[in-house]
Amino acid sequence: MGRRHANDGRHTIGPLLALIAVIAGALLASAAPASAHAVLTGSDPRDGSVLKTAPKQITATFDESVALVEDSLRVIGPDGRPVTAGDPRHAGGRGDTARVPLTSGLGQGTYTVSWRVVSADSHAVSGAFTFSVGKPSQTGSVAPPPAVNPAVEALYGVGRYTAYGALALLIGVAVFVLACWPSATAVRVVRRPFVIGWWALVAATVALVLLRGPYDGGGGPAGILDPGSLRRTAGSRPGIALLARLVLLLLVAALVRLRPPEPKPARRVAAAGGALALGLAATWAASEHASAGIQVPVAMTSSVLHLLAMAVWLGGLAALLLSLYRAPADEPLPPVAVARFSRIALVAVALLAATGVYQSWRGLGSWEAFSTPYGRILAFKIWAVLLMLLAASHSRRWTAHLLHVKEEEPVLVAAGRGGTAPAASAEEGDAAEPGQEEPGSPDEPGPQASRRGLRRSVLAEVTVGVVVLVLTTALTGTQTGRAAEETAATASRVPGQPDVSLTLLPYDTGKNTLVGRGKIQVTLEPGRVGRNVVQALVYGADGSIVAIPELRVTLTHAGRRIGPLDAQLADERGYWGSDTLNLPLAGTWTMRATVRVSDIDQVTVSKTVTIEP
Repeated sequence: MGRRHANDGRHTIGPLLALIAVIAGALLASAAPASAHAVLTGSDPRDGSVLKTAPKQITATFDESVALVEDSLRVIGPDGRPVTAGDPRHAGGRGDTARVPLTSGLGQGTYTVSWRVVSADSHAVSGAFTFSVGKPSQTGSVAPPPAVNPAVEALYGVGRYTAYGALALLIGVAVFVLACWPSATAVRVVRRPFVIGWWALVAATVALVLLRGPYDGGGGPAGILDPGSLRRTAGSRPGIALLARLVLLLLVAALVRLRPPEPKPARRVAAAGGALALGLAATWAASEHASAGIQVPVAMTSSVLHLLAMAVWLGGLAALLLSLYRAPADEPLPPVAVARFSRIALVAVALLAATGVYQSWRGLGSWEAFSTPYGRILAFKIWAVLLMLLAASHSRRWTAHLLHVKEEEPVLVAAGRGGTAPAASAEEGDAAEPGQEEPGSPDEPGPQASRRGLRRSVLAEVTVGVVVLVLTTALTGTQTGRAAEETAATASRVPGQPDVSLTLLPYDTGKNTLVGRGKIQVTLEPGRVGRNVVQALVYGADGSIVAIPELRVTLTHAGRRIGPLDAQLADERGYWGSDTLNLPLAGTWTMRATVRVSDIDQVTVSKTVTIEP
């Protein structure tokens, strides 16, 4: 019976993963544009513009609603002094804008505008641009302010990682006791990790509430107890979600009185526990990527289910591993409990895969987005999940063997070093006497070997599961692939000329000369599918335009294996140009520029560019 069940599980997983792969390919191939982190889509004045008269205000426009803080817009004059005359506000009540008034009597020169806002998904983003009045003046490189203070970002990250791990432990342990091993022994075995999970989640949530103010405002850790910062946190969506999480945790404590669930609770108590678990998961969905972008209701539902499935699988694995090692010899972990968890884990994996495919499509939008930081982390997570599934298949095999153990030999699945077999004494632990055979058929391992194998495979699952949890937490704090591509596309457009794409490629040949290092400015007009005019300027180490013997620019679309397409640049005495480059499709292309500054010194540099339809 157990063997048939294990085989059914294997036959189920293969077709399920194949179907999910087909769906993922179709979704990514037909993705529509959307993002999660806010992207600056326009400004007044435009970036790089030169005005005849000084503006009275600065307005920035984003692709989604943003939350403003005291220094969301800062304008620095040519002399390095701030020239703002008030706090930033939303322009005309539009949540996707930020506007700040300027002082009167602005002189000639270049002004730097640095912006910092909080996206709808609760992540802080920042950037900068410039404009000039009258005549541009010398200004340093425009570096955007840090979105978050490094110390606050590190502490906030620790709190988020701890919260995810604690939630998995809290929910997974409860489900294991209620659904897999409903006994007083199970309660005693897993009581401590349940309580640790509760306290860890409370502590992490309190820390996140205190750090949220400095995180949003860009301040340091010293501002965690600032009354004004705490008031702003309490009125923000992330702050409300965190406070709701604390309330739900207090209700969990009231429900179980800081003890793990009873082995056979009343149905209404179990229902209340399930509702609290849903509520806890919803506090994440309400303040992460799912709360912004496209299909928000579907995304939040998917996020809640994904988080709950993760908690049941990883937290349940921790409870199973603990039970395998700590269950007393006289009340061992029964094989049927392992089989029940195996079935629950299979459902959790299927749910994780289905919701994961949807979230990947929503976060990436295209296969090319796998080249973004979000895409690379997601790829690592996919490989880690596949390793975890491999370990899970071994666990199911050992579970099937344990189900063949005769009922009169339950001690064979006992956890801990006190486990004994009819043919072995308690002092011998897992090993049988030399020359003695473990019970079992000649074609399969004996019960003690199955127990050892199950321990190893579950330990491997838990180890890889921790990696999956870390990568999941990292994904929630990383700009999605959609947003990264949209940011790149917006940044590559020349202000005031939406049909011109501009790319800067720094180069360094290793020679400490005027032409030995510098940058290449390449413009594509119109920067869209079809024929493009290419112009390139080479700037030397001092920022002046320099002449070089040779410049070659190519474009490659790795995803479709197109290229390299040579732009066939010709030296036009001052710049390099051509009008023969034909780009057959839209998407992310890799631009490579080879710069030769002498007979023997040359270097090739590259950068991705987005070609519009």
